[in-house]
Amino acid sequence: MSSTPGTHQQQHPIGLYLKVWLLLFVLSALSYMVDYYQFHGLLRWSLITILMLVKAGLIIAVFMHMAWERLALVTAILLPPTALLVLVWLMWAEAEHTFLSRLFFFR
Repeated sequence: MSSTPGTHQQQHPIGLYLKVWLLLFVLSALSYMVDYYQFHGLLRWSLITILMLVKAGLIIAVFMHMAWERLALVTAILLPPTALLVLVWLMWAEAEHTFLSRLFFFR
């Protein structure tokens, strides 16, 4: 397949994909180690969540080619879920405040 003079074909080296795949394997092993060493409570869920977000970020950046996209496209794709997460966090904070207020005043 030949490219016309106006188009630009971008090839990413296979080594990059293999390194990211290996890093994803290591991160998955670390998340399994959280269960193996039987962490409990907030530490367990924090580690699992952080490892999950790092793995998702790597997959989005490299395998979905978001690292090489224009900033406008990245913003258009990532901004709405980020806004939804902020709104969910605000609703959680308000619900927690309401719950604690009811516990305090309705004793």
